[in-house]
Amino acid sequence: MKAKSAFVVGATLGYVFGTRAGRARYEQIKGWASSLWHDPRVQSRVDDLEAGAAQFAKDQAGALKDKAVDAVKSTVSRSSDPDPRTNPGAGI
Repeated sequence: MKAKSAFVVGATLGYVFGTRAGRARYEQIKGWASSLWHDPRVQSRVDDLEAGAAQFAKDQAGALKDKAVDAVKSTVSRSSDPDPRTNPGAGI
């Protein structure tokens, strides 16, 4: 979905900047995009996706915190190891 959206945006920008139609065509496309964005069905879907993303972030917060703590502990323990064979950055 992300790649498709990026392609559509890129194709639109390429068309607008690559044509001789100029400002009038740009305004026409801008108006179409604005009316699409403000469509109640689109906004309803955006709201649903935002709520889903927020809930997902809340659900994953504990797991992400644990992973971050483990990564920091692992990094700190490696940086305090003076043996360059187990800690390649220690000899620098």
